[in-house]
Amino acid sequence: MKKIVAANWKMHKTYEEVISYIKAFLEKDIDFEKKDVLIYPPCLYVCEVSKLLEKSNIKVGAQNVYYEKKGAFTGEISPLMVKSCGAEYVLIGHSERRHIFKESDELIRKKVISALEEGLKVMLCVGETLEERESNLTYKVVESQLKLSLVGLENQFGSIEIAYEPVWAIGTGKSANKEDASSVHTFIKDTLKNIAKKDTDIRVLYGGSVNSQNAKDFLQSPNVDGLLVGGASLDPNTFFEIVNAI
Repeated sequence: MKKIVAANWKMHKTYEEVISYIKAFLEKDIDFEKKDVLIYPPCLYVCEVSKLLEKSNIKVGAQNVYYEKKGAFTGEISPLMVKSCGAEYVLIGHSERRHIFKESDELIRKKVISALEEGLKVMLCVGETLEERESNLTYKVVESQLKLSLVGLENQFGSIEIAYEPVWAIGTGKSANKEDASSVHTFIKDTLKNIAKKDTDIRVLYGGSVNSQNAKDFLQSPNVDGLLVGGASLDPNTFFEIVNAI
């Protein structure tokens, strides 16, 4: 199984900065035989980034979608729209969507189903808050998020990847230690196996204050199949260092 490194730019970069970044990153020498590389730009730039990367092996995804195909949903973007722009992936259930925009597991499940129906690959984010962690609820929370989002979709597990992002580590400079991350990843894989009632080959990524200093440690940990990188992905040179950790 190839490892994967994904850049989540969140709400960053102007149009000019996007063009400059992609041009600089395309000059990097990446061994795609060993790894997959994915960029989640803001949805506004998905079409342009897809065009710039169409002759490369770098994949493009959208940071969010709504579950309806079309209609009177002012400000929303459908899976069909991002796919028509060249997106291959969509990020669903990110902690910032769950906590800032109050997205429920029910809504997240609808988004997962809609994205899969359009032929997109889904990267589903799960993870616990600091309060939940300190109450020893990490595994209960992660299991609940997985089951509420994925039960009944076992036949489409080939188009799903999971990103474990401990909420207390997002943008804080704190990261889980590699042993804790590996333990939760192992639990996630076991939970997916229980849902599917068979072995699965779903990749499980770690996301939470990943940087060029800790990337290799995480990538060498058991059952960590890749990284979802936030702030450290905003500079093409730093992101390349992380990609090159594989």
